[in-house]
Amino acid sequence: MMKLSWSTDRRTLLKAGGALFAGLAARPNLSWAADGTTLRLRATADFQVLDPKGAIGELDDIIPRCTQVTLIRLGDMRDGNVTSPWGAQAISWKDPQTIAFTLRDDLSWNNGFGPVTSEDVKFSFERIAGSDSAWAYQFEKLDHVEVLDQRSGLIHLKQPFKPFWYIALPYYGGHIVSKAAVEKVGGSYTTEIPAQCGPFLLDKWEQNQKVTLVANPEWKGPKMAFDKIEYFVVTDDQTALLAYEANSFDYTRVALSASKQLKSAMPKDSTLIEAQSTRYVWLTINTNAEKLKDLRVRQAIQYAYDGEAVLQGSYDGLVGRAAGVVQPGTKFARQQNKIAQRDVEKAKALLAEAGVTDLTLNLYCLTDSVSQSTAQIIQASLAEAGITINIQPTEDAAYWALGDKTQGDGYKSIELVLMNFAGGIDPTENLVWFRPDQIGVYNWSFFDSKEFEDLYQKGLVEQDDTKRKEIFNRMEDLMEESGGFIFVCFEPFLVIHRSDIKPVILADGHPDPTQFTKG
Repeated sequence: MMKLSWSTDRRTLLKAGGALFAGLAARPNLSWAADGTTLRLRATADFQVLDPKGAIGELDDIIPRCTQVTLIRLGDMRDGNVTSPWGAQAISWKDPQTIAFTLRDDLSWNNGFGPVTSEDVKFSFERIAGSDSAWAYQFEKLDHVEVLDQRSGLIHLKQPFKPFWYIALPYYGGHIVSKAAVEKVGGSYTTEIPAQCGPFLLDKWEQNQKVTLVANPEWKGPKMAFDKIEYFVVTDDQTALLAYEANSFDYTRVALSASKQLKSAMPKDSTLIEAQSTRYVWLTINTNAEKLKDLRVRQAIQYAYDGEAVLQGSYDGLVGRAAGVVQPGTKFARQQNKIAQRDVEKAKALLAEAGVTDLTLNLYCLTDSVSQSTAQIIQASLAEAGITINIQPTEDAAYWALGDKTQGDGYKSIELVLMNFAGGIDPTENLVWFRPDQIGVYNWSFFDSKEFEDLYQKGLVEQDDTKRKEIFNRMEDLMEESGGFIFVCFEPFLVIHRSDIKPVILADGHPDPTQFTKG
């Protein structure tokens, strides 16, 4: 999954959002290109780290998807996430622990770094496996990559692990980098890619405004439908919809509140996509924070939480309550929460039993309208149990530093955080972030369960789906029983685009511009 926010920065049109929209609409070159060679998309936030080892957000994965290659790539989530060879000319399971691959013979690095080789694949995967990268989990079952010749190799796993195909190969950590180029710049990079081999090259970056990708003249693979890709950073959903209606770009996620309006009056020559999202939302309750160390206090918050009010007030009743972090409607989903009904009196009783009065807590959240609305409803519902919530709206970069142990000791004492991650195809991709080794990385609840970790390891290699469901559901039970989590929902997915383009949307909800076509 994904961890970047679909949630966007909500500003009034009279402030920064309006100024940005006005600026977008005022530029004559932002309307749909007459020759159809430029694809204009909207991103909710700027990129931060383009090195696959350190990637964080939305554009951090999308840009390397355009400028690098993965061995395989995923198709549209609406078509079942079908995989196909991409950087590999041929790739297949040789046995349950071995994947054989042969690279295409037409891939080459720019900046004079020569052909893409199996040594690059080995370097790309092994530098992440066992490292401090957030994506190290993708290669947890990797033993090593064996180089057979310049273009061929074998990926050896420690144990049979079929999800490796989906978890590691087509996503964040699976983007292949040039060994020679990365070593030349010191072993890692951030915003400047030392060597690119994909169908597009990163051309221009106007920070927090626009990213431009242009066709790679050395690309000899399948012809792209577009010669140029322009990503406009527009954090606010409503601003983005207004910009779309002004022909400033051709594809954007839109706010849930716009659903009824768009269905009743669609913009000309436009198509609306509604789909089930893999993005899961939850409230983190930090078990290590001084005021929250007593389980009874954490459970009081769980009982006071008004899930129905959040679903109606923030999500227009379009989704149901989440019972965990495994996507509902799938064969592995948990049926219901242990605390399934709100009980304010129970919450008050728990606080009294714990000897706690006048409890005041800080709730951090992103600044978009859905997050703000959800935080306000949580604030009101917890107030009924005598808990005062101070909402702390936080911009994207500062928000993701809250629970990061590399940024100081603040991660130990944050109290409540409203969070959402882009989910994956296999349940382990959603559960991985709550393992003990993720404390100070993405496990901001300080949830430290040996049983959870043991079950996670069993779930990776178990082949029987019935047993896997039991494992995953027990893991979600443990999360809820810790008092460190309130599961909110899986967000609906709503996108509008020009009818003369055909988008491809990946499992995490992010588009793959390299697969967009016309007509």
